[in-house]
Amino acid sequence: MEQQSIQTQIKKLLKERNAVLLAHNYMRDEVQEIADITGDSLALSMEAAKTDAEVIVFCGVHFMAESASILSPEKTVLLPRLDAGCPMADMVTVEALRDLKKSLPGVPVVTYVNSSAAVKAESDICCTSANAVKVVQSLEDDEIIFAPDRNLGRYVSGFTNKRFHLWEGYCPTHERLRAEVVQELKQNNPDAPFVCHPECNPQVVALADHVCSTTGMYDYCRKSSAKRFIIGTEAGILWRLKRENPEKEFILASPALVCPNMKLTSLEDVLEALTTMQPVVKVPEETRVPAKRALERMLAIPRD
Repeated sequence: MEQQSIQTQIKKLLKERNAVLLAHNYMRDEVQEIADITGDSLALSMEAAKTDAEVIVFCGVHFMAESASILSPEKTVLLPRLDAGCPMADMVTVEALRDLKKSLPGVPVVTYVNSSAAVKAESDICCTSANAVKVVQSLEDDEIIFAPDRNLGRYVSGFTNKRFHLWEGYCPTHERLRAEVVQELKQNNPDAPFVCHPECNPQVVALADHVCSTTGMYDYCRKSSAKRFIIGTEAGILWRLKRENPEKEFILASPALVCPNMKLTSLEDVLEALTTMQPVVKVPEETRVPAKRALERMLAIPRD
């Protein structure tokens, strides 16, 4: 079936089902192209919660669909590929986190949104890559447990005097980017700022001209007077960067910056999900309520 025909069918079903189609910034180009909303994982769930849609089709990975279910329990959340997981989210379990909490009584748990609903439910407060510094600074405690991303945790620790107990999780895709590769790119492209995600390892982050979330990258590249940029995050971000800045050039820092889980979802999968109204992701209430509390505590922190 031709791509255009599939897109037409998807749009027809979205209307019939009163559904909203969300696509994370790392999705395939053709999936982002047809989405009603594109963006960061939590921002997508928050935007979907504001809509009148009865159905949320989340083109992303499992923890993202869970976040949508946490914030919109009355809506049906479809994840076109149930096997689209997140290796970093899988690196922390509720049992292991409980054990760490027992060994550090009273130390609050700050959990990155790239985690399961069950782990969020075991946490005191959540954070995103964009607000992690502000979340940590909002806590009165002198030490924290930061899970599951050690790289984001190390980056945030540079903005505070608090003692960090870092979970040894990481994003395999961002971890593949090597400092020596970035150094060579910067030498060969001295006019191009290097913009990277804080999920990259500290040696790579140290070379960055700007460190930010994916949404932050869109803002930075749009506002910058530079005409060329070296991009240190998953390749899917290039679609929107190029669309919003057709006169600018974007150099992916490494061909290894491709997340296989983010690339699983195809237009055919989206069509199948809308046709069958499966697979559904639903977070049980006993998990959803405490997980939502951790998210709401984060959202209550005043923005700049």
